Amino acid sequence: RALLWLGPVYLAGYLGLSGSWVLLALALWLCWGLIRRGKRDRLAAAFALLEDEREAVCRGLAARHLPAWVHFPDVERVEWLNKVLIQAWPYFGTIMEKTFKEVLEPKIRAKSVHLKTCTFTKIHFGEKCPRINGIKAYTKEIDRRQVTLDLQICYIGDCEIHMDISKFNLGVKGVQLYGTLRVILEPLLTDAPFVGAVTLFFMQKPHLEINWAGMSNLLDVPGINVMSDSLIQDFIAARLVLPNRITVPLKKNMNIAHLRFPVPQGVIRVHLLEAENLVQKDNFLGAIRGKSDPYALLRVGTVQYRSKTVSRDLNPIWNETFEFIVHEVPGQDLEVDLYDEDPDKDDFMGSLLIGLVDVMNDRIVDEWFPLSKTTSGHLHLKLEWLSLVNDQEKLHEDKKGLSTAILIVYLDSAFNLPKNHFEYSNGECGAKKIKNNKYLKKMEREPSSFVLLTVGNKTQKSKTCNFSKDPTWGQAFTFFVHSAHSQSLHIEIKDKERDSALGTSVVCLSHLLKDPNMTLDQRFQLDHSSSDSFIKMKLVLRALKVEEPDPQRVKAGVNASKPGPVHVTEKAGNQQKFSSPPQISKVPPMSKDSAALESLPKKDSGEDLNTKDSSEAPVPSETVCGVDEAESKQNPEHGPSSALPSGAAAMPALPVLQEMRVAPSITSLGSLPSSCFELSSSNLDIHNGTEMPLGEIQLTVRYASIRQSLVVLVNGCRNLVPSSNRGVDPYVRIYLLPDRRWTSRKKTSVKKKTLNPQYDEKFEFFESLENVKKRTLDIAVKNHRPFISQERKELGKVRIDLSQEDLIKGFAQW
Repeated sequence: RALLWLGPVYLAGYLGLSGSWVLLALALWLCWGLIRRGKRDRLAAAFALLEDEREAVCRGLAARHLPAWVHFPDVERVEWLNKVLIQAWPYFGTIMEKTFKEVLEPKIRAKSVHLKTCTFTKIHFGEKCPRINGIKAYTKEIDRRQVTLDLQICYIGDCEIHMDISKFNLGVKGVQLYGTLRVILEPLLTDAPFVGAVTLFFMQKPHLEINWAGMSNLLDVPGINVMSDSLIQDFIAARLVLPNRITVPLKKNMNIAHLRFPVPQGVIRVHLLEAENLVQKDNFLGAIRGKSDPYALLRVGTVQYRSKTVSRDLNPIWNETFEFIVHEVPGQDLEVDLYDEDPDKDDFMGSLLIGLVDVMNDRIVDEWFPLSKTTSGHLHLKLEWLSLVNDQEKLHEDKKGLSTAILIVYLDSAFNLPKNHFEYSNGECGAKKIKNNKYLKKMEREPSSFVLLTVGNKTQKSKTCNFSKDPTWGQAFTFFVHSAHSQSLHIEIKDKERDSALGTSVVCLSHLLKDPNMTLDQRFQLDHSSSDSFIKMKLVLRALKVEEPDPQRVKAGVNASKPGPVHVTEKAGNQQKFSSPPQISKVPPMSKDSAALESLPKKDSGEDLNTKDSSEAPVPSETVCGVDEAESKQNPEHGPSSALPSGAAAMPALPVLQEMRVAPSITSLGSLPSSCFELSSSNLDIHNGTEMPLGEIQLTVRYASIRQSLVVLVNGCRNLVPSSNRGVDPYVRIYLLPDRRWTSRKKTSVKKKTLNPQYDEKFEFFESLENVKKRTLDIAVKNHRPFISQERKELGKVRIDLSQEDLIKGFAQW
């Protein structure tokens, strides 16, 4: 071993190489050792978690190591299933050992001449079996004839598989695999076996980590390890990650073509508009902070796009549009990562995860989203959900160059392909005999063919079927179509070994428009091939339709988007009319992701609500105001917040108060079951609700399921009561009771000398939904007074019982 270590050093000196080569080799060796030790440590930690999950959870491991049922209440623990897997694992290992020896080993040997000596010397799947951390079942969001299950799979295996190839020993010693496996049982039947087929696929690329052994340890060398891991993950993705799936029929004569290749559920069009307040990543000499060069990576499933790079700008404007085909909802998400482009390594600037099921329900979402995993930054996105419809009228050409349809190609098989390109001449089959050619035997072999499919400037490649004149591919491909009347599908079948064309075909998409279902399922004659060569395909064309959002539906939104317009009833003489309050014209940056309320028209002091309409424009800075504010202008003797009078003026305001949850007075606020209001001023007593209250605070509260956090947006206050003649400097303090620790306190900025401060600041409490439902939100408005001042500090307080609120939908009120 000592000679092995010192040998390269002596060799470098003997050859007269520079000492930097020795240092480089030493650095590579140290990095390789660190990577190996890191993998072993992670495997040991995973084993510890697997041994005693309850103890590991109680110790408070990092959130990414906790099982799914801890974070998500709708994910169920299935310990009974894990016990079944433990009992069945030894038998599964025996079956797999037999499969490796009898099936896999002969196939590897047949791949190449250099692999003819391949032999599995040790196959042991270990004592650790895969574990199901949780199962989520979908029954309401899907068809009644199917059951969809999401399995949180965790495999931390101590398996050992060793293989000898020409006296070289390669092997694997330990595997970690994490991912969400979707299982679809479809269709449900009325007779045994009650399920027609089982479909399996991963929603996203699973996390895979392999501990190599033998000569394959070289795959852990820095630079090579990333490449090897990505190649293996791509291999799995090409077979098991959406849109690829495995379908196993359970009943005989079951047609599974539509189960293996279902029509996508829709298309999400992402308008990447702009960002603001991004973090500064560039620096000079390690001290002087500069600007960044941001770009965005957008990803849905395995499809990823990159935006352009905006140089030296922390508030970049992109105005780019990307389109993604969505195959599974719920399940698939839109991921956006921002990076700072650098010559050496790009710096991470924040990320965003958006559930597409919310976009599908809201149809159109135009919001500013706060970036996570960073200190600051917002991203402005406009998301449009496009439905797939069988309507030829929607196939007009878009003037902006956007897609108007998608083409789905189900590539089935081919028949009678020529062995090579010498078999045909000018489209007619004519065998040419080539004598004394060393490639004659190779040319007479059956072709290994693959297909290139092209629509516009996009080309997709099928898998390769080896040594067959009648190959069967069984794959599906999707293309965006801009003009169905003029575009065509180009098909080219090529031989892998000789890279020669075995046949071509062109299908004009206008032929699909002649069919009422816009579908062609037939065999197509191949050009430049044998006269009896065909390719079998099914082509489906679907138009893209932008669905209009329902004006009556209150948007849940992916990030608490704005609710729809509220129709307010106003009386004018003997007639009633409905008017939609205008949107707020300008939203401050920190409140762009909030569920802002709609503003109401502001009445003039001389107008009467019973007889005249409002003619003045609304004040943009105001949101839905209490009716008592308008009444106080008509009845100044009652003070600024007098109780609601009885009569006709109160009647039209009641629907507004009920729908928008506006509190008109202190007595009505105290009557709400969801809130408990406390008065901090001892010299103010409330008898009939006619005395002056302490003002109001506008809050937006919701629970972000994706981020697993309670989001509290403090919009602003109004009509605060001054505590001294010199004025007040108000700020807002928030506790999530019963936690009163100073470290968990949230506090807004201080607004100087104002009784109507505007904050528009957002705070998050990272707790599970079950825990939040048991908590109370304690919010106090305080005066930022001098240290030794005798002024009253607390201006008012409100407590909200979160157990009575629909936090997923969220609420916003004064």
